[in-house]
Amino acid sequence: MTIGTLPLMKIHLFNERMEIFLTTLEKPMIAKMLRTLDLLEMFGNKLGMPHSKSLQHGLFELRIRGAQEVRVIYTFHKNTIVLLYGFVKKTNKISKKDFEVALKNKKRLDESITHTLYS
Repeated sequence: MTIGTLPLMKIHLFNERMEIFLTTLEKPMIAKMLRTLDLLEMFGNKLGMPHSKSLQHGLFELRIRGAQEVRVIYTFHKNTIVLLYGFVKKTNKISKKDFEVALKNKKRLDESITHTLYS
């Protein structure tokens, strides 16, 4: 399916933990999250601030503002967006621990893709 000239990207959750995180958010935050995910699906890597921010190592931060500051770290693989790790932000910067968990999930994703391609 396409919107205008942009094909819609697919969004996948990296693991069950990501699904659990999303379902435990407060209802108003879930609505904002779904709206922001719709934007990500429509605009992909063209989505920028205030909704998305490029980090490093091929990681991006999805920013959902409200009573809670929710962040989801994601990456792109071909025409797919993979939501790697989500958390409620409590400080101005992403904690080293949160970033490292997301980076570790990305490495696992990369390894599983490589294993699938060469098996």
